[in-house]
Amino acid sequence: MTRDIRRSDKKRSLLVLSLVLAALAAGIGCTPARPSQSLSVAAAADLQFALEEGSRAFRSSHPAVTLRIAYGSSGNFFAQLRNQAPFDIFLSADAEFPQQLLRQGVGVPDSLFVYAIGGIAVWVPKASPLDPANAFQSAQIRHFAIANPQHAPYGRAAEAALRTLGAYDLLKDKLVFGENVAQTLEFVQSGAADAGIIALSLALAPAVRDQGRYWVVPADKYPKLEQAGVIVKDSPAAREFRDWLLSPAGAGILQSYGFSAPAK
Repeated sequence: MTRDIRRSDKKRSLLVLSLVLAALAAGIGCTPARPSQSLSVAAAADLQFALEEGSRAFRSSHPAVTLRIAYGSSGNFFAQLRNQAPFDIFLSADAEFPQQLLRQGVGVPDSLFVYAIGGIAVWVPKASPLDPANAFQSAQIRHFAIANPQHAPYGRAAEAALRTLGAYDLLKDKLVFGENVAQTLEFVQSGAADAGIIALSLALAPAVRDQGRYWVVPADKYPKLEQAGVIVKDSPAAREFRDWLLSPAGAGILQSYGFSAPAK
C-alpha cells in the first residue's frame, strides 16, 4: 500500500514537472507583448478630417498605440503648452509656434519637423448665388468669415490674401472671426456668414465636399503656410507617430486633403 502511494506521488511530480517544462519551452523565443501606450496630440483645426483618416491608418499599423487628438487654434494650444498642458505632440498650422516653444524650453530639443504646406480657399454653401472666385468683392456680402488672425495662422493667411487681392477695405467691417478655421467653416455652413476663407483641407474633406463650392486662393497671395510639429513629451510612441506622419503613407493622406509636401 505504501509503495503504491509513493509510486502515485512520483507520477504526479513527473506530470507537474513535464507541464512546467512544456510551458517554458512554449515561451522560449516568444517576444513579450508590447504594453499599450496612449498618445495625446494637439492638432491645428485644419487637420481635423485628414487626421481622422490618418489616425485610422496609423492605428492599423501601430495597434499598441491609442491616439487621443484634440483640435483647435494653434495659438491657443501654444498658450496651453506653455502652461504645461498634457500633450505629447503639437501639430501647428505654422512653424513659428513650435519654434517659440522650443526657444522657451518646452518640448524635446531638435524634434521640430515640417510635415506639410497648407492652402486656403474661399468657400460658399452649395445653394449660394455667390461665385466663390469673386465673393469677397460682391455687394451681397453681409458677413465674411475668417479665422481669428490673433491666434490662428489660417486667419493671418486669410487676412493677408484679402489685402493682396484688394478686398480687405471692402470687407473689414463685415468680417466675423472664428476661434479656429474649423469654426470659420461652421459660420458659413450655418448662414452666420455668407462666405469665408477656410483651409483647403476642409473644403476637400468628404464630409464637406458636397455641401458647398470653393475657389482655391493662389499661393502667391499670402505667406507660405508651412506647418510644423514638435514632440513635447518624448516616447517611442511619439516618435513612431511623427515618423509615420512623415512617411509616404502619412504624407499621401495629407496630400489627398490638399496639403503640399514640404521641401526636403
